[in-house]
Amino acid sequence: QVQLVESGGGLVQAGGSLRLSCVASGRTFSRYDMGWFRQAPGKERETVATISRSGGRLYYADSVKGRFTISRDNAKNMMYLQMNSLKPEDTAVYYCNTEQRTVIWGQGTQVTVSS
Repeated sequence: QVQLVESGGGLVQAGGSLRLSCVASGRTFSRYDMGWFRQAPGKERETVATISRSGGRLYYADSVKGRFTISRDNAKNMMYLQMNSLKPEDTAVYYCNTEQRTVIWGQGTQVTVSS
């Protein structure tokens, strides 16, 4: 079973950037389509971006399109989310998981964007 750990969150001013990282344990990371998800206080968890196993198929939520970039490095069992032009509405806990959300959720990483 894959285990996932997120990192890279923090406090940033509006317009700033952050790069989130997700490291996966085990040898099967490359078999999974993966995604970044986020949950803001009082809201349901939502899909931010997804990436196919090879990295050739990408999806972005409309709210982040053009600002966020998802990528992965299968050799390192890593996935990334480059977040630019951050807005206060991007404030949330960010999680990584398989696209189908099949792995037990980790603790996530907090992203706070101040106005």
